[in-house]
Amino acid sequence: MDILSNLAMGFGVALSPWTLMLAVIGCFIGTIVGALPGLGPSNGVALLIPISFSMGLDAISALVLLTSVYYGAMYGGRISSILLNIPGDEPAMMTTLDGYPMARQGRAGDALVVSGVASFVGAFLATIGLMLLAPMLSRVAYQFGPAEYFALYLLAFCTLGGVGSNNQAKSALAALIGLGIAMIGLDKTTGMPRFTFGELHLMDGIDFLVAIVGLFAVSEVFFFIESHGKNSAIGVVLDKVRIPWNDLKRSTGAMLRGTGVGFVAGILPGAGASLGSFLAYILEKGVARNPQDFGKGEVRGVAAPEAGNNAAAGGALIPMLTLGVPGSGTTAVLLALLLTLNITPGPLLFTERPEVVWGLIASLLIANVVLLIMNVPMVKVFVKVLTVPSHILLPGVTMVAFVGIYSLTGSSYDMQLMVAFGVLGYICRKLDIPTVPIILGILLGNAMEDNLRRAMVLSDGDWTYLFSSGVSIGLWIAAIIGFMAPLFLRRFLKRPSLPEANED
Repeated sequence: MDILSNLAMGFGVALSPWTLMLAVIGCFIGTIVGALPGLGPSNGVALLIPISFSMGLDAISALVLLTSVYYGAMYGGRISSILLNIPGDEPAMMTTLDGYPMARQGRAGDALVVSGVASFVGAFLATIGLMLLAPMLSRVAYQFGPAEYFALYLLAFCTLGGVGSNNQAKSALAALIGLGIAMIGLDKTTGMPRFTFGELHLMDGIDFLVAIVGLFAVSEVFFFIESHGKNSAIGVVLDKVRIPWNDLKRSTGAMLRGTGVGFVAGILPGAGASLGSFLAYILEKGVARNPQDFGKGEVRGVAAPEAGNNAAAGGALIPMLTLGVPGSGTTAVLLALLLTLNITPGPLLFTERPEVVWGLIASLLIANVVLLIMNVPMVKVFVKVLTVPSHILLPGVTMVAFVGIYSLTGSSYDMQLMVAFGVLGYICRKLDIPTVPIILGILLGNAMEDNLRRAMVLSDGDWTYLFSSGVSIGLWIAAIIGFMAPLFLRRFLKRPSLPEANED
């Protein structure tokens, strides 16, 4: 009954005209961002954070807008995957395996509709899972002390992006870079400056929004200039869009199985939507009676990964809201938003700010319905986005980044710092160093240090206190496994080679 009453309160917030309008706008923008190859949900959300502050949005409005962009980008990533054989983002990579062959067979409209419905099923059921599981996990989080939280943060560093990184040493280096950046500023205990080099602007530390926009959005501009100098062009012509009822009926089981696998992958810190879509595809191919048809335009090969990656997006919100630990790169950006709004994610969030949590959940339920309505009859509108010339797109992205940060901080120094982080992000991408652990280090570094210091004070300097409970020991073991497992499993987690039919 508590869940129903809380959900009723959430719908009271979400159904207000202003909040509903923000959800619709966020869904539309998110779908466009997802459809553009290379941008992805992380960049879209990072770009809009400073804009939301410059608009003066309150906590609920800003969170609804940006999570709608998040969900919309997860929907939109399938469009370029199916039509261009270019994933809109990494989680949509598996959709290319059967989506593009369907398009080459003249069934692009069918693939887009099936993938849109699968995205709806995965995201909608995952939001219901968020509604049911998040309150329970928040009650468990009350048992966490400084030792448990330190181990939890370590788990996040060891696992976030683990399977997505090609080198665990580089992932660890990125986390250390982020932790080092988090140390910049005045020490909270001694009041002494650290790593400021006499620069007054650094006394307050690095604004993580500046770092996020630089590492994600500005670096993407540099990378796009180098890699995509030519204008985009539609690879497959989309004639008409109809609802393929037979295909939807055949792929219902695939959608449900993909949702289950993706949701579990999303809850695990660091697994994220990429692993969710991969496991959903592999599972569906494994249970199919005709696995040889996968990779040649099998509709279930489109439905399963789309349901998986969208379910993972909803599942990743659970550890962020209940424990303050992001489950994916995009939820790390959303965590930065909450911290900027002076909202501390964790178990107390459900009791101190229930209108934020339940308003968000209700808005996500509404946003999924809006996205389904948008992504079936309006899919031709979003396809047109793929023809936007790069000489128009790039200046627009750059302008949004600079105007947003300047409107938020009013400091030219922060704009220079944002460009510096953009260069850092570009260099990291060229060296195949993941940027998400850097962001995670900036976001969680101070909290991790505070909990370590509290643990040492409580134990009078006894480091074994960090292993003093079953929960902390379990988290340490999970962290070690999460860091080491990709070293042995990476050859199983590589993208399957595309069939020859896809290469022409």
